[in-house]
Amino acid sequence: MAAALVAVGVLSAGCVRSQELAAAGTDEASSDVAVEAVPGTDLSRVTLTQVAVERLGVTTAPVRKTSAPGHTVVGFGAVLYDADGQSWVYTNPEPRTYLREPITVERVDGDLAYLRDGPTAGTAVVTVGVAELFGAEYGVGGE
Repeated sequence: MAAALVAVGVLSAGCVRSQELAAAGTDEASSDVAVEAVPGTDLSRVTLTQVAVERLGVTTAPVRKTSAPGHTVVGFGAVLYDADGQSWVYTNPEPRTYLREPITVERVDGDLAYLRDGPTAGTAVVTVGVAELFGAEYGVGGE
């Protein structure tokens, strides 16, 4: 619950620029992000302009292998929990394109999340800008 409240707070802060642009009567806010459904799933692909990536400070890091076979690790900042408690990361399959992928967190140790299931080692995942991508995917702060 606390994580959800933090995410909402961050999302609200991240939406201020879009609200400012909308109030100014410009369509720049709506052109900064494109959200399209992924066929056969309930997920969406989020594509940002380069300006939006820079404004949000979106950064990525690769999923890393652990010593346990089939297990991987990501920075805990990459982990997103939805309202149902499901855990996710945003992968970065193409430049400026982000796709939410389910994960199973085995344990958290400091600032690392050890995964039992999720993207393979080497996959780029978002480490900064996760909450903003979630807000963009679900239209938080949009018109």
